[in-house]
Amino acid sequence: MAFTADFGSTTQWVAGRSWAYPNGGPVNPGDNKLDHLVADPAYSRSGVFRATRRTDGNWNAGLLTTEGSDEGFMMQAGDLLETRVRLPVEMGAWPAIWTWRDGDQEIDVFEYHPDNPDLLELSNHVRGGSHYYRNAATIRPGGWVDLAVECGSRSVVWWVNGTKVFTDRRGVGRRWRAALIVNLSVCAGRYHPAPPPEITKMSYEVAYLRVRRP
Repeated sequence: MAFTADFGSTTQWVAGRSWAYPNGGPVNPGDNKLDHLVADPAYSRSGVFRATRRTDGNWNAGLLTTEGSDEGFMMQAGDLLETRVRLPVEMGAWPAIWTWRDGDQEIDVFEYHPDNPDLLELSNHVRGGSHYYRNAATIRPGGWVDLAVECGSRSVVWWVNGTKVFTDRRGVGRRWRAALIVNLSVCAGRYHPAPPPEITKMSYEVAYLRVRRP
């Protein structure tokens, strides 16, 4: 086991900032996000990632990353990431687990939007390749989902609830390495509906996250 997430660890994870956001954050409107990243441990450190509406129209939101942390964990080619998540129910929620380094190297373990209740977005932005996985029997708001992603040099492979669902045959290359990001974003409405006025808070949960290295 190369990495076992302890979301409460301040040496494993940095809270509330990432260079995946302009100037490290706290906002990223160019990516159609209403996030205002906060370091408050109540928003991420328990493994429950939260967002709450602000008076300025943005949302305080939780994000953790290994980027810039004391331990500085990086995934590398060949690693297998395993996680279990509980999907959000609130319209406008945008949970994700992904990788990032130097403005690139992004592998999306998953993204989810409750307006597409049975769909997970699985993407390799390093070499191109993506898949919309639909399964109304197992993918639903509030449901638990087991995910695994093998970041192979020649192919990235995704499993959902133990079933192999996508092999991209693109891979990440032998020298790939990237930090981990776990966060809850909030949609601004361009591609997916923004939260309606009556919604003032949202959350999703990550029960565990670990990385195996061959």
